[in-house]
Amino acid sequence: MWKLSVLWEVADLIPSQEDMLRALEQRHGKKLQDRFSSASVAICGLGGLGSNIAVSLARAGIGRLILIDFDRVDITNLHRQQYKASQICRYKTDALSENLKEIAPYIHLKTHTVCITERNAPELLKDADIICEAFDQPEAKAMLTDIVLEKMPDKYLIAASGMAGLGSANDIKTRKITKKFYLCGDEVSDVSGGIGLVSSRVMLCAAHQAHMVLRILADKENTKSKEGKTNE
Repeated sequence: MWKLSVLWEVADLIPSQEDMLRALEQRHGKKLQDRFSSASVAICGLGGLGSNIAVSLARAGIGRLILIDFDRVDITNLHRQQYKASQICRYKTDALSENLKEIAPYIHLKTHTVCITERNAPELLKDADIICEAFDQPEAKAMLTDIVLEKMPDKYLIAASGMAGLGSANDIKTRKITKKFYLCGDEVSDVSGGIGLVSSRVMLCAAHQAHMVLRILADKENTKSKEGKTNE
């Protein structure tokens, strides 16, 4: 009885959907929050980049996330990915969904526990407004980029390249490649080139990707800096 009563009290502490939305509107304004709430973003790969992108977007009030990954949580993931030790061996799609629901109880999640390929990518990504590439392997990154640019030119793609090691945080940047294609990272560092992936730098790159999603939805992707340079 004691455990049940505690669980009931905790459940009562979760804000209503209306209260959660009102809090977001106070931060972002109703017009912008309406854009966030109606957006659908696909995250391809739920590791260091993808899990951190998902958390940032869930906190911003993005209405729908499409989560794609075939892997399970491993102990080696815990130093940079948004999982818990108690979730080791669970599919990342299931574990991350659970964590996101704790952050944003009313977010709509669609999960695909599969390996994304040239064949299934169009179907998996058809409902996304914006696609975030968050793979580890260069081959997978290139495959997804080619598919989106060639077969889904109406969709935005935000990819990543270079976030390993202890290089300066200021080297992580966002660069506009084409009208709807952005690349985040230092575009230089490689996992095999030294110390490997460090949580803070991976999170920096993921934050760039998540922030670019929000800028696109806010129609801010082409604003100019004080120096007159394109500032993504």
